Amino acid sequence: MNELFFLVEEAAEGGYIAKALGAPIYTQGESLEELRANIRDAVACHFGDDDKPALIRLHIVKDETLSYA
Repeated sequence: MNELFFLVEEAAEGGYIAKALGAPIYTQGESLEELRANIRDAVACHFGDDDKPALIRLHIVKDETLSYA
């Protein structure tokens, strides 16, 4: 596996959650910096040194609401 994609969303209670696409990896962090470190740790735990993806991509989704009022 050359690349691993994560879907990153803001958590309702604050912070961020990340879910890997194609692998059963889930993690969270209070900040994006903490989340990035947690993702690296989770990927290292899930894959062996020889199996780790060369690239980890984050798709960050942010919900916003707009109104005309």
